[in-house]
Amino acid sequence: MNAVWKGLVLGAVQCLIVLSITGKFMYDRSTCPRVWVKTAPYDPSLPIRGRYLSLSLEPAPGDPWYDRTNAQQVLFFVPEHAQPFEAERARGMEIWAEVTIPRKGPPRPIQLGFKKDGRMEPIAIR
Repeated sequence: MNAVWKGLVLGAVQCLIVLSITGKFMYDRSTCPRVWVKTAPYDPSLPIRGRYLSLSLEPAPGDPWYDRTNAQQVLFFVPEHAQPFEAERARGMEIWAEVTIPRKGPPRPIQLGFKKDGRMEPIAIR
């Protein structure tokens, strides 16, 4: 086997690893419970830089999945060219996160939203 074939095999293995993780997350999103949880910002100490929100989940006591979401910290990555939505946050609106509750591991954020008049309005982040 020459170097070109070894490189192609290695590239194929790496693609399969990434696709398997993507498949697992898609499966979890379709089969595991999804809940909206109130959030609060926190300041992580991370070496990565980029556009993301650091959120601490703050469910109300007695909420379903309270034990799985209480004080969990999640990162929500925002696309580079997304329109800012900090103006609504500055007006005192609470940010809520819809999260997937997997069987094992921390909650995974799906989308963000604001609660208005008792209804959840997802934020269009594009």
